[in-house]
Amino acid sequence: MQNILFPILAVVLGYLVVIILKPKQPKHLKLLLAFSGAFLLSVTVFDFLPEVFSMQNKRIGLFIMIGILFQIILEFFSKGAEHGHVHLHKTSTHFPWLLFISLSIHSILEGIPIEAHNNLLYGIIIHKLPIAIILTTFFITSSLGKTKSIIFLILFALMTPLGVFLSKNFSFFDTYYYEISALVIGIFLHISTTILFESNEGHKFNFTKLMTIIAAVILAYFI
Repeated sequence: MQNILFPILAVVLGYLVVIILKPKQPKHLKLLLAFSGAFLLSVTVFDFLPEVFSMQNKRIGLFIMIGILFQIILEFFSKGAEHGHVHLHKTSTHFPWLLFISLSIHSILEGIPIEAHNNLLYGIIIHKLPIAIILTTFFITSSLGKTKSIIFLILFALMTPLGVFLSKNFSFFDTYYYEISALVIGIFLHISTTILFESNEGHKFNFTKLMTIIAAVILAYFI
């Protein structure tokens, strides 16, 4: 049940943070992004990669590379929203379908391996929180409208649980579990490393960011 509920709560929490606290310090958000990127990368390396590579099959490496390339393609349509960028026209009143579809595909895929990896759930939650904050902040200042914005966030929140549901109820995902997992690993590797190198001005590591990343790695290792 937590695999369904917690990803939704992460988006809800991100929405409430913006509505209630109205954060105005981009530095804090960048640190949260850095923490989420380091945590997601660490969970992937510590827990996810060893299981997939236990197959000792070169095809697994191929699917990881396909995952990286697939995420790059998705970001062509989402404009990098998966790692903290929203590049849409604030004056547009049209529902951002390309952004929604690309984020949905990403979210469904990340939900598929959750049942087999409890720690991965925490990585996804921490990843979703800053993304929800960024999306909510953008929607509030855009001309999209409150109704469309809320519909977007609700549907976005449901996509990862949908991936969990599909993995539990369709044998296809059991049959190709390792291939799909490798695909998701590639997606996570691309997103997490991009976050780490883009979450600071000038792509430079300062001390606070370095400590944030180290804390995320240590936490991921011990959970």
